[in-house]
Amino acid sequence: MSLLSVRDLSISFGGVKAVDGVSFDVEEGEVFTIVGPNGAGKSTIFNLISRFYQPTGGSIVFDGQDITRMRPDQIAPLGIARTFQNIELFEHSTVLQNLLVGRHSRRRTHWLEDMFFLPRVRREELRHRRRVEEVIDFLDLQPYRDKMIAGLPYGVRKIVEVARGLASQPKLLLLDEPASGLSVEETQDLVFWIQDMNKDMGLTILMVEHDMSLVNQVSDRVLALADGRPLALGTPQEVQSDPRVIEAYLGAPDDENEGEAA
Repeated sequence: MSLLSVRDLSISFGGVKAVDGVSFDVEEGEVFTIVGPNGAGKSTIFNLISRFYQPTGGSIVFDGQDITRMRPDQIAPLGIARTFQNIELFEHSTVLQNLLVGRHSRRRTHWLEDMFFLPRVRREELRHRRRVEEVIDFLDLQPYRDKMIAGLPYGVRKIVEVARGLASQPKLLLLDEPASGLSVEETQDLVFWIQDMNKDMGLTILMVEHDMSLVNQVSDRVLALADGRPLALGTPQEVQSDPRVIEAYLGAPDDENEGEAA
């Protein structure tokens, strides 16, 4: 059984279909990437899975459970974490504090216990901090652990957002354009981290990305979209060589010739 199964997913905004009958499966332990031109519906699919948007049609099943009508706050405890295309961090908190926010869905104590800071709460706090420190070590964030987010370089902030997702110990990590705005060196570091998250941690990753070099290096399978509809599904090489994908990215040569003739 697939870890994530999306069937005939659709959503419309003001009569425009942003996602139109998209279906795909993400198998446990794979890196699955969604690609496509701007406006293809990639991030919209992430928002549907995260339950920020309500689909007008279709279904989303995660780990055998239908999550299509669940509330957004019910998603993280199931084991789904995500990053955002535009970084969403608490800028006036430290890296450590931002990562501890990622542990919120793993809390087991009652608010009354928290108020009196009972022994069980102290044990929980130690457990959460150990997990966060493991993530800090994994992503080489030690130099930044006590620094405010507002003073950090853009590339470090992107990694901190990945770290916050990892802190929640997800089964499925959604990465929304993780290489956007990164330098070549930072992107290569990201390649290694994604590979390590996948192989060493056994994490399943669903990614939206424009950087095809990154896609080629880390992806097991790729789904190409255009205008909210699926174009091709297969290995990175198969998808990039598909004529429909080439046309969606570059335009049809025949159309260009007709334009010149006119």
